[in-house]
Amino acid sequence: MTDSQVLITGGGIGGVGAALMLGRRGISVTLLEREPEFAEGGYGLQLGPNITRMLEQEDVFDAVRDLAVFPKRLVFRNARTGKRLTHLDCDDMEKRYGGKYVVIHRNDLLQALANAARACPNVQLLTSKKVVDFADKGDAVSVTTEDGFVYQGQVLLAADGVHSVVRRRFVGDDPQPTGFTAYRGTIPIEQVDPTVSLDEVVCWMGPGLHLVQYPLRNRTEYNQVAVFRSPGYVRGDVNWGGPEEMLDAFAPMYPFVANAPKALGMARGWPMADRRPLSSWTRGRVALLGDAAHATLQYLAQGAGQSLLDGASLTEHLVPLGNGRWSTEDISKAWAGYEADRVELGGRVQTTSRSWGEIWHQDTTGGVLLRDHTFANHNPYDYRLIDWLYGPVITEQ
Repeated sequence: MTDSQVLITGGGIGGVGAALMLGRRGISVTLLEREPEFAEGGYGLQLGPNITRMLEQEDVFDAVRDLAVFPKRLVFRNARTGKRLTHLDCDDMEKRYGGKYVVIHRNDLLQALANAARACPNVQLLTSKKVVDFADKGDAVSVTTEDGFVYQGQVLLAADGVHSVVRRRFVGDDPQPTGFTAYRGTIPIEQVDPTVSLDEVVCWMGPGLHLVQYPLRNRTEYNQVAVFRSPGYVRGDVNWGGPEEMLDAFAPMYPFVANAPKALGMARGWPMADRRPLSSWTRGRVALLGDAAHATLQYLAQGAGQSLLDGASLTEHLVPLGNGRWSTEDISKAWAGYEADRVELGGRVQTTSRSWGEIWHQDTTGGVLLRDHTFANHNPYDYRLIDWLYGPVITEQ
């Protein structure tokens, strides 16, 4: 049996980020990861200014700066016609919100966070530790792993993903399938059409599908995410969302869009699912964070970032308790602060992400016309739709 102030289950970006932020503030942390190594899939993610601003404040951003790409624009285009509809100016957003817009390889971000956490003497990052049980004893928590070890702490932070073992003790809900499947991957930058701007994150919106593209790793790789609604899912097929369905869905699109998914690895697609928001993320001495608390669809590009915000909030409320024995009242106060910071906002990200997906994937003539007209007539410097997400506003333009 080992004893730490904080136990964390799950070694993804949210769990490792929380371990790092807590460890740097003097809190003893043991993190348990079920896989034999810390690793993320071979594709990219986006971090908005609300996330990078926090990483700067937590002195974490320097660990990822050299691995990131800083796009100039976020561009929206019609996937069938190729028409450019609107854009957001990343440099202007930085002035408004006090944080850069960043794209980075998921594994690069995770490794940077893990390396920084390992440098904290009071942080243990343990692998091959599949959690099979946990117990809240009132004055402590314990976690048992498949290899028979028992880890004890004062609180448990469950960062064990959309299929969280710990969450099942909170609520019996299952992830909600959407019928959409995502194929993700990168290609060498030499394979990219030379006319493509490497200063842009591009979202191509089409009927029941979209494609997102941007450069990674000092512009040596090009990230692509192809998402489509599966006809097989709609029919009720047992096996749905395969690569043949994806290629068929994209075939009628603008030639550049139709050809892009052919370069993706076809071995695996990710069925997309989320959950309805919870009204509480804590119980006793246990708190949920990341996808275990608020699994969200990717249309706001906030999944990984929101998990990092969870860790920052938990750090803010746990660190003032000090390094002694935390009472039940101490924990209750910390959880109340965490939920006040995060539950409403996390839930809004979940529901708004679903709404944006519906807008992107319009497949009726009227819906497409209305979407494209709205996007094309949107002032790129009108931030009313995103101030709630990226704010607070630092400088009014």
